[in-house]
Amino acid sequence: MLRQSIFAFLLVSILSPSLIHAQVFDRMRARDLGIEVGVFQPGTHNAITDVVGVRVGHSTVIQPPNVRTGVTAIVPHSGSTYMSRVPAAIHVGNGYGKLLGVTQVRELGELETPILLTCTLCVWKAADAMVEWMLGQEGMENVQSLNAFVGETNDGGLNNIRSRPIEPEHVVAALEGATDGPVEEGAVGAGAGTVAFGWKGGIGTSSRVLPESLGGYTVGVLVQSNFGGILQIGGAPVGQELGQYAFANQIGRDEDYDPDADVQEWGSIMMVVATDAPLSDRNLERVARRAIMGLSRTGSYASNGSGDYVIAFSTANGVRRSTTGDVHRYDDLSNANVSSLFEATVEATEEAIYNSLFMAETVTSNGRTVDALPIEETMEILRRYGMVR
Repeated sequence: MLRQSIFAFLLVSILSPSLIHAQVFDRMRARDLGIEVGVFQPGTHNAITDVVGVRVGHSTVIQPPNVRTGVTAIVPHSGSTYMSRVPAAIHVGNGYGKLLGVTQVRELGELETPILLTCTLCVWKAADAMVEWMLGQEGMENVQSLNAFVGETNDGGLNNIRSRPIEPEHVVAALEGATDGPVEEGAVGAGAGTVAFGWKGGIGTSSRVLPESLGGYTVGVLVQSNFGGILQIGGAPVGQELGQYAFANQIGRDEDYDPDADVQEWGSIMMVVATDAPLSDRNLERVARRAIMGLSRTGSYASNGSGDYVIAFSTANGVRRSTTGDVHRYDDLSNANVSSLFEATVEATEEAIYNSLFMAETVTSNGRTVDALPIEETMEILRRYGMVR
């Protein structure tokens, strides 16, 4: 892909210099631009859907001039999530958020609904709609308890969040439209109105496939990026070089800190980690903690107003939990074999966040314009720092 991009650059340069930026530095994923994160290779789609059975659906809600939000659904497998539950665990990097369903997942170590991501004030509306949808599924006629799992970030900058625009049909569309294969990224679904590092953020995803000698397992990550900090890519200080980073307006000043005068330092991120490795909820919690390491590599420091949440689950058949039977026996990968999964999680989380930025486009809504990360300028910085392979 990088060779194709270089060829396109040379061809367009010959034909029309004015078209270079539009055609060569169009929105592209980090890896397609030559940015390779870590040592392990991605899966076929470099997405959370590389974990067999996992599906993703988006419902993007845009109502000019001030509504821009949506719903993203992550469905763990093709069967009934309630009847065939997946082990799951949660890690909280910073708890400023409205994560619905957290206590039961922590208590039982399992997930019994798909995962929904949306905007802060729409969490409860999204949960209610998913409950109605699930109760209407075949085999759910006698169910009297359901732990809807819904995460959020606050997209109030680009979205009239107080109007709480998410409706049941948006949730159903995301759930029933969920597919495997490539995942749409950037300003879509729950990422339609989010902002990261002061640029347009959104949905991003990535995956890693371990070598057969390490089990051959797949780890996939999907993020909803809406947080602040000091952006770095592969260690290169991109935010500083571009002059857009948290506390930039306060450096070298003696007066009191005014957060309203600075580049974004608040915000949140939801990180969803899926794997086909046979892990218990105990080791899934260990995996979830490593996603925070991937987040920190991008320049986040989990500010006071940031909700930094991770949920990790395993889709392996040998770890599914049914609602029947007295004694269950599960596969459980040994502790000695999880380190490579940790590294894969760190790498996939870092790259997913980059993809959420690289794939997002400039958005104007709710009386505000948030620019996309400038690709050409960013690539020049990365070349100078030797970050592009």
